[in-house]
Amino acid sequence: MLGWEGPVAVRPGLSAFSGGTVREIAELVDVADPGWPVVADAIAEGVTSCVVLPPDHSACRATLLQLQVTARSLLGAVVLNSGGLALHHGWLRVYGGSGGSLPSLAEVNGFPASFDPSWVPEAGLVLAHDVLGGVFALNGADCAGHGRPGEPGQVVYFAPDSLEWETFDGGYSHWLLWLLDGGPAGYYADSFWPSWQAEVAELGLRDAITMWPPLFSKEGAENVAGTTRSAVPLGQQLSFSVDFARQFGLPDPGPLGLLT
Repeated sequence: MLGWEGPVAVRPGLSAFSGGTVREIAELVDVADPGWPVVADAIAEGVTSCVVLPPDHSACRATLLQLQVTARSLLGAVVLNSGGLALHHGWLRVYGGSGGSLPSLAEVNGFPASFDPSWVPEAGLVLAHDVLGGVFALNGADCAGHGRPGEPGQVVYFAPDSLEWETFDGGYSHWLLWLLDGGPAGYYADSFWPSWQAEVAELGLRDAITMWPPLFSKEGAENVAGTTRSAVPLGQQLSFSVDFARQFGLPDPGPLGLLT
């Protein structure tokens, strides 16, 4: 998957994927070969622990309508059929179509309150957060103009240990299947500490763990287990990263997700 849904990655507005016309919700939902069975099989067969949060079907449909992607895509499938996914014992939260204990994709990306065919998150779509304030996002059409590496429609990661965006190989479908097939265990191996599962289990799904010294310091990176850790609202942790990126003269990371 190279764009929001297919090979088309550049769009002036949401309707560009449907030849310049807006697709009604029935066109997005009633598709041949829906993607949710693929996701469900990957969850059942994968090695990554995954909790599927229950959907509010009305909210999920509204989110899908604003995205203008079909339920055939894995992005559309997760949005239509879940309130999000809590992966790897809660370490990573992938956003779905409705919110509750976990925010919805719409909330995190500031979707308009009612459908607006001209609206688009130009910097890209925030897809997931991890408990350290790392951010997975899907690049928008002008990713270079917003200081992000990679190509339009490519998944990128804002790393709390470097305070910069890093590229990931592929789009949403590749990324999601990689996550479910054990990806987080290796990707985050240097960030885990002996008691991380117990500490993460105590968090709410809108919370993060802050460390001092922070991961982007030499001391924090070399001795994660020796850091002082505490639970904070995720939005606070994201602001912490943005503030330090600016202090260090690093590129402004842009939107990292709206969390209350």
